Amino acid sequence: MIKLPKILIVDDDEIVRETLESLLSAEEADILFAENGEGGLQMAKQHQPDVILLDVMMPGMDGYETCRSIRAIPSLAEIPILMITALDDRESRITGIKAGADDFLNKPFDSLELLARIQTIMRLNRYRHIVEQRNQLEKAHRDLIISYDKTIEGWVNALDLRDKETEGHSMRVTQMTRRFAKLVGIAQDELEFIRRGALLHDIGKLGIPDSILLKPGKLTEDEWEIMRRHPVYAYEWLSAIEYLQPVLDIPYCHHEKWDGSGYPRGLHGEGIPLPARLFAIVDVWDALLSDRPYRAAISEREVLKYLKQNSGKHFDPPLVDLFISLRK
Repeated sequence: MIKLPKILIVDDDEIVRETLESLLSAEEADILFAENGEGGLQMAKQHQPDVILLDVMMPGMDGYETCRSIRAIPSLAEIPILMITALDDRESRITGIKAGADDFLNKPFDSLELLARIQTIMRLNRYRHIVEQRNQLEKAHRDLIISYDKTIEGWVNALDLRDKETEGHSMRVTQMTRRFAKLVGIAQDELEFIRRGALLHDIGKLGIPDSILLKPGKLTEDEWEIMRRHPVYAYEWLSAIEYLQPVLDIPYCHHEKWDGSGYPRGLHGEGIPLPARLFAIVDVWDALLSDRPYRAAISEREVLKYLKQNSGKHFDPPLVDLFISLRK
């Protein structure tokens, strides 16, 4: 059901009220009336009109005082007010502007001019509301994105607390992958997807039993079979969340290899999504630079040599060359 705009007419003269009602009868609007300033103020509070036609010369609370009172109420402060007055001097208009009037119309008024003024002021107010609503939606969207990102960071922290061996790894590879992706020329709006995907790359390990994930020695073949399920777990969990569907490439495919010997699907070459190919290089680079219980860290020079040796096997050759140039 379409909500009709509300026009509040505040005038102590019954003939003027009836005249205005007649003139506005063709407008698709709800017409409301008040006979004095006090009544107009109460009607404005109760009905929140879209525009107010306000007489100036009224007994008791005149139009100026009524206008000031309306403007003093936050919920009414932005309602357009069109003052209708027999006063046509400069001082009266200045007083009206200071009181908060948006426009003026002199009595006796021209019906066509009145309609044009009302339509214009209501249209401008409608545009203002549209802009406000758009700004509110944009702010709500930004707040929601921040909330989502905080949730992602919470998941990553939970994984770090569980797997002390790789603590801090997710944050380091995320920063480097974003730099690398930017160097490759990936569009700005896609960099955020890559950042989130890098943060969540090992989220599937939350589904791996502690006895396997935290085992200090080498894994058996059966244990490796379970460990290799973590990209599938990541896909199954994240794909159910619409917001995270654009970030799936890295969590799902970062263990695929250029020659097709990776997991979980055995993708090869450019069949592996570009974000996953980028990340695979950074992931191994950071892992080899870090101490692990089963081996000591090696120098970056040795790491870059290892990446070059595995170019065309594990890694995308042109990307390896680009990454090495980034590190020199």
